[in-house]
Amino acid sequence: MNSNSAKKGVYHAPWEKHFDKILTPFEEFIHRQTTSGLLLMGMAIIALFLANSSFAEAYLHILHTPVSFSIGTQSIEMSLHHWINDGLMALFFFVVGLELKREILVGELANIRNAILPIAAAIGGMVVPALIYFAINPEGEAAIGWGIPMATDIAFAIGALALLASRVPKALITFLVALAIVDDLGAVIVIAAFYTDTIAMQPLIAAALLFFVLISFNMFGIRKATPYFMVAVLLWYALLLSGIHPTLAGILGAMSVPAMPKYDPERFSIHVKKLLTQFDDKHQAGKNIMNNDELRQVVMKLEHSVESVGVPLKRLEHTWHIPVAYLVIPIFALANAGISLEVSSFIETVLHPVTLGVTLGLIVGKFIGIAGVSWVLLKMGVAALPKDTRFTQIAGVSLLAGIGFTMSIFVAQLGFSNNDELLLMAKTGILTASLLAGVAGFIWLYLVSEPQKTNN
Repeated sequence: MNSNSAKKGVYHAPWEKHFDKILTPFEEFIHRQTTSGLLLMGMAIIALFLANSSFAEAYLHILHTPVSFSIGTQSIEMSLHHWINDGLMALFFFVVGLELKREILVGELANIRNAILPIAAAIGGMVVPALIYFAINPEGEAAIGWGIPMATDIAFAIGALALLASRVPKALITFLVALAIVDDLGAVIVIAAFYTDTIAMQPLIAAALLFFVLISFNMFGIRKATPYFMVAVLLWYALLLSGIHPTLAGILGAMSVPAMPKYDPERFSIHVKKLLTQFDDKHQAGKNIMNNDELRQVVMKLEHSVESVGVPLKRLEHTWHIPVAYLVIPIFALANAGISLEVSSFIETVLHPVTLGVTLGLIVGKFIGIAGVSWVLLKMGVAALPKDTRFTQIAGVSLLAGIGFTMSIFVAQLGFSNNDELLLMAKTGILTASLLAGVAGFIWLYLVSEPQKTNN
């Protein structure tokens, strides 16, 4: 190492500083709340282009390519499309589960006074859209799609609201996050209860035992992620064989992750101070740490202590948020948003009962369900508005909640997996409603909100 590299006791690899100059602005970009929404929108546009261009046949061929994994005599073979929807999306549900657990324990849903409004609003925002859809499609194969307009896409909705961050209070964003998380929980329950065809009992019993193992890991104080991951993979496979949608393994895995630190801050501070004293005692000037076994042992204890004061749930949420937001969901959008648009039959498609049910459910149903329930609770004095917000802003959020995209498409894939025509109508309704709800919600909130005062 040269003198410049080791200046002031800090070693820099030969290209490290140049890499940091590139990486730092990139990291800032991907951590912006609007970025994931923009990426998701871009993937949806690419999927639509591919499905309506000369690449359509190749696009579909790639999605239907069989992919198999084998271990001994056991093998799994599914199309790439199914691997994305059944496998990759389990990671999405895992992050949703972590967010839900955190919100219940220490977030907006932990305080019943704060939780009443988003919980009740989310329920209203699920029930009313389902009723509107079912009123338009009361019978036949189309009736199973009632669960499609129940869901809100948290990435798109938060991304749209984040564009107005300078005009809306932070509490309004928190309200939308809490609402969307409750909404996701409702969608998970609906998928488990109503979108499962047949159940094989032996794999289901195996799945129950594996979930018990995960809970036991928590009870025994196991805080490393690897054991949870290995059992969760087996749980995913058991659910796949049972007939219940395997992505629910993500939610169950998240529920088992420890949410309490081993050390409280005071105990951690005392312990680390002792270790730092040992570190100073064992340090030998000019001697490389690789040649100082005692010093390395102290460093390992410090590393373990830092992990012990952290919360595994929060650590995993932080670790997986970006891969899911910037890889899993965009891949899902690319694989599922590609619908063939026939100009000659566009009016007929838009007026199809399934398309109308989904579109009106997401736009009108979400608005009436969320804003209506919120208005009733506020008038009754049962709930209170989030800090610094007005009811007109809650109404604007009710429009943004009509952006259904990810979860709505997911439910549509389950409900109409054997009916391509109805699936096309459902996806058309989801894309139409998401676009209209996003634009209408953005304009509404822009008009009813004023620039926020900043504290200098």
